[in-house]
Amino acid sequence: MEWTQLAGDLLGVFFFAVSGSLLAAQRQFDIVGSLLLGTCVGLGGGILRDVILDVGVPRAFGSPVYLVPPVVAAVVVYFFAHVVRRFHDLLITFDAAGMALFAVTGTLVSLAAGMNPVASAILGLVTAVGGGVIRDVIANDVPQIFRARGLYAIPALLGAALTSALVWAGWFNLGTGSAVAALVFALRMVSLRYRWQAPPAGSPGTA
Repeated sequence: MEWTQLAGDLLGVFFFAVSGSLLAAQRQFDIVGSLLLGTCVGLGGGILRDVILDVGVPRAFGSPVYLVPPVVAAVVVYFFAHVVRRFHDLLITFDAAGMALFAVTGTLVSLAAGMNPVASAILGLVTAVGGGVIRDVIANDVPQIFRARGLYAIPALLGAALTSALVWAGWFNLGTGSAVAALVFALRMVSLRYRWQAPPAGSPGTA
């Protein structure tokens, strides 16, 4: 993995791990629970992707450097929990940042593993939302992906599809990749601000 892609991957792990540790702090978990929850959300999506890709040992277990961001996140939240509790939207912000980065890096990893562009975009989506679902289920909370307020899977899928298309066209680089991640993050946050949501599963007249 190129160092820029690795850096993006690790940054995504950190952002997601912070969201997990913030949720642990809200639920008054101890420091061990905070570390475990942060690790699950930070690494969960990538592990799911690597298991589907059948690439052997998931990169989260094959490289010790992936364990550093969850530890750092747990320590940061532990020492600054009294500050971050004042900002109720921090968890959602860090979750959105992690999702945006993983939509890009998850797609790149899948393409590098030999998957076609469509399958790579789907696995990018899995990478982006998988950790958040694991975090919320473990914490006995409604997963963000199933909440009515805001768009979640749609921005992630858009980012993964754009990444796949840019790579296929030969236009992907650090600048375009960063722009895609920024777009995903912005779309997620704007959808929360204005309470956008996907159409309901049933028609308005469905009982």
